Amino acid sequence: MYDLAVIGGGVNGCGIARDAAGRGLSVLLVEKGDLAGGTSSASTKLIHGGLRYLEHYEFRLVAEALSEREVLWAMAPHIIRPLRFVLPHHRELRPAWMIRLGLALYDHLGGRRLLPKSRSLDLTRDTAGAPLRREFRRGFEYSDCQVDDARLVVLNAVDAVRRGADIRVRTEMVAAAAKENAWSLTLREATAGATSMVSARVLVNAAGPWVEGVLGARLGRKARAHVRLVKGSHIVVPRIFAHERAYIFQNGDGRIVFAIPYEHDFTLIGTTDVEFAGDPASVAIDQSEVDYLCRAVSAYFVQPVHAADVVWTYAGVRPLYDDGDAAQAVTRDFVLEVDAADGAPPVLSVFGGKITTYRRLAEAALDKLAPWLAGARGPWTKGAALPGGNFPATGFETLVEELSQKFFFLPTPLLRRLAHAYGMRTSELLEDCRKMADLGVHFGADLHAREVRWLMDEEWARTADDVLWRRSKLGLRLGPAERDALAAWMAEQPVKASPAPLRS
Repeated sequence: MYDLAVIGGGVNGCGIARDAAGRGLSVLLVEKGDLAGGTSSASTKLIHGGLRYLEHYEFRLVAEALSEREVLWAMAPHIIRPLRFVLPHHRELRPAWMIRLGLALYDHLGGRRLLPKSRSLDLTRDTAGAPLRREFRRGFEYSDCQVDDARLVVLNAVDAVRRGADIRVRTEMVAAAAKENAWSLTLREATAGATSMVSARVLVNAAGPWVEGVLGARLGRKARAHVRLVKGSHIVVPRIFAHERAYIFQNGDGRIVFAIPYEHDFTLIGTTDVEFAGDPASVAIDQSEVDYLCRAVSAYFVQPVHAADVVWTYAGVRPLYDDGDAAQAVTRDFVLEVDAADGAPPVLSVFGGKITTYRRLAEAALDKLAPWLAGARGPWTKGAALPGGNFPATGFETLVEELSQKFFFLPTPLLRRLAHAYGMRTSELLEDCRKMADLGVHFGADLHAREVRWLMDEEWARTADDVLWRRSKLGLRLGPAERDALAAWMAEQPVKASPAPLRS
């Protein structure tokens, strides 16, 4: 009998599982695929307030998101880092006074302490103007943060296990019944097809795009709130500009598009907002979206971007709370709905939300469920580092230097990538490593068997895609033959049932 069972291994589900486990509750989380296998790995990779949401008067949402930027950065400074955004002024779109006003609000609505404030730019002199077409002479610059979204999800799951949670990937809840003030759940493992039964006093439906399907088909409950499925797609091209700032471009349709430095050698461009119908598991970018993103950035860059330049694409379905607005204007806020009719055991369903506010969403979910979770401790996650993140937010370079001294025989670029992924846990991954050969089989780029084995044992990686596209983005650097070799090697390895608790 668990206190709490969570359905869905995205950022909201894993965030709720971590928070609940840290409050002393017994927690089960089941995910039918891989952690962050859906929407949570298909974001624009930003921790941000959402500058454009100010136009829709969502001041409370923006303020809450802005206040979370530095909280999350402090929790996970290895996977979250500050990023400056350049907004060229387009004379035919939003006027300069409106942008200045918006940025002034952006600077002061949240609890900004370490991130620098906004400023104006002369693009004829600033290096940010060099890649841009000559008509863009004036611009603005402000701060947000970049995040490895899939790793954020996985680290929440790892920390939940550290605090006693039971995380089961590739396990689907196929049936549920309310019996004697508790939920009886039937679970099925995807690999072996074996079924098992568990019970939980409270159920959390954090299934993302599938939230209404789980509520109706699996639980027999009817939702009062509804989700609006909106597809967001991104393209990745070879690096367009040399500096480390990102761009935010205005478009004639009222939307904005980002161009962001990505994985050192690439530029990430996105996103679209397209109404979606169908199975979210089969979502994919279409040619019209590729063309739209290429046109949007080519209107600003001297060197146009063509569809033939694209080296990778990804798409996700955002399960937004349906407030009846247009796709690009529909709220990114969340709604938590509790159904406990006629004394039945409760189910809390999560509608909407965004990565930046996942921690606040988890706190709000546990607060709503407090009447059914007697004895749970209070909120604790603010200021509690995620695994590997227990070093100062501004101390990443110090960490890399310490690793370079300790593992002097390993290339600094490799240590830097590992530090970005694993933070302080990099030393655990490399424990007993005394020479380059100790990393084991080399699969390509700087990926070796030691790291893959770690990901299998500590982070639930089961397939080559888990390693190459979610636990890392090394799929951008490995060719088809190298990916096949990795998949074959992983298929021969024994699978550890669950990661061990973190070392203190």
